[in-house]
Amino acid sequence: MDFLILNEGGIPLLSVLIFLPLVGALIALFLPGESVSRMWALAVTSINAALSFSLYTGFDSTTYKYQFGEHISWIPAWDINYTLGVDGISLLLILLTTMIMPLCVLASWRYIEKRVKPFMICLLVMETSMIGVFAALDFVLFYVLWEAMLVPMYLLIAIWGGPRKVYASIKFFLYTLAGSVMLLVAIIALYLANAPHTFSIPMMMGQQYSSTFQLLVFGAFFLAFAIKVPMFPFHTWLPAAHVEAPTAGSVVLASILLKMGTYGFLRFCLPITPEATLTLMPYMLWLSVAGILYGGFTALAQSDMKKLIAYSSVGHMGFVTLGIFVLNTNGIEGSILQMINHGVTTGALFLCVGMIYERTHSRELASATGIGKQMPVFVTFLAFFSLSSLAFPGTNSFVGEFLILVGGFAENKIVAGAAIPGAILAAAYMLRMLQKVVWGGPNNPKITICDLNTREIVTLTPFLIFVFWIGLSPAPFLDVMHTSVAHLLDQVHAGAAASAVANILP
Repeated sequence: MDFLILNEGGIPLLSVLIFLPLVGALIALFLPGESVSRMWALAVTSINAALSFSLYTGFDSTTYKYQFGEHISWIPAWDINYTLGVDGISLLLILLTTMIMPLCVLASWRYIEKRVKPFMICLLVMETSMIGVFAALDFVLFYVLWEAMLVPMYLLIAIWGGPRKVYASIKFFLYTLAGSVMLLVAIIALYLANAPHTFSIPMMMGQQYSSTFQLLVFGAFFLAFAIKVPMFPFHTWLPAAHVEAPTAGSVVLASILLKMGTYGFLRFCLPITPEATLTLMPYMLWLSVAGILYGGFTALAQSDMKKLIAYSSVGHMGFVTLGIFVLNTNGIEGSILQMINHGVTTGALFLCVGMIYERTHSRELASATGIGKQMPVFVTFLAFFSLSSLAFPGTNSFVGEFLILVGGFAENKIVAGAAIPGAILAAAYMLRMLQKVVWGGPNNPKITICDLNTREIVTLTPFLIFVFWIGLSPAPFLDVMHTSVAHLLDQVHAGAAASAVANILP
């Protein structure tokens, strides 16, 4: 347990953050009226967001150990424990989750008109599972929370989704369930390979496994996490889910759920199967480049704004996986920062599309051409988020992509060079969308729509603050993760070296 700094005597902050939304969901069952349900969900998620900043203020960035730790024996016979803790990698993802959720409630204030209470309950249950995934240090606890996220997300798409909601929800469920089965196989294999048997994630990181075993476990992990990211060619569930999901569902998908896949690569593949990671590293890099280019070209061909942003996510997440598998400090720190950036920027862009849809009842670019004169405040927000998405200097995504490319060129100049057109494609499809929405053309539809109201401005403003905060002053975010990333790289290289020695010795 020397990997965990226990939160002895203090408030079990991580448990509070995980279970407060769940308790809020249970209480919401008995609340009368739709307005009360909205207010209650906003209050619970806002309190959770405020509490989560205690993690940031109390976090010690000089140690790689997991902090705010909690450890309770759950099923002693199988060494299954309720173990929680955060390091510099998971801390930022928990903060991203708690920040996004109240904004999702605000974005659904008028968008969701029917079955409001069940909708808010689904959001609250999902927050519990998402925070738990990033804080869990026991594989069984992690898997339970990972699976618990599937049901409310499925319901969000299947009940409150668009015309093809049944198709999209079933496709989402089947894809992610297939990945979950592979994850379970990997967890059981690791449990049986350890002596004594354990489900403790940090204890598995210090073990040595044979080359063949590492390759098999890496393969199972890869299928589970590549579907969740999603990496090319496992991305086909994503556009359908994004297009049919309600606005809040799209925001949660893009901002948080996709990050569970990349978090899985960082938390499990690199430290637990280091030799397999180094062996398969070239394939992972080229697969990332394929995703960057495929996502960019496909986004360029879209006329549906939600599809455009969904395919752009495939490209952006390709940059994230590229940074992870270059296996150096700049690449991994850039990837973690880009996970946060993508959550902020793409979440905001989906909110913008939802605001247009509420007014025009269409997501087609042709229906929104030339609305800039009628919605100057809206297009101002849209312009800044579009610039962030194409990684314009001064915005958050520029810092993340810059670090990833620096790490990429240090590791493999050909791979990094092949990813460069992805940045150019991002500029092309985002500027094309921005140009049409702001100025349009000679065939602008004659529609009269109102600009953003106060609630919508309040919803978008926090995203804009983070766009420039991270873009102009990324040091506080990088400082938080630096020690944890350095320790992660030490684990990878030490583990791979130990495996190599073990393979040489008779």
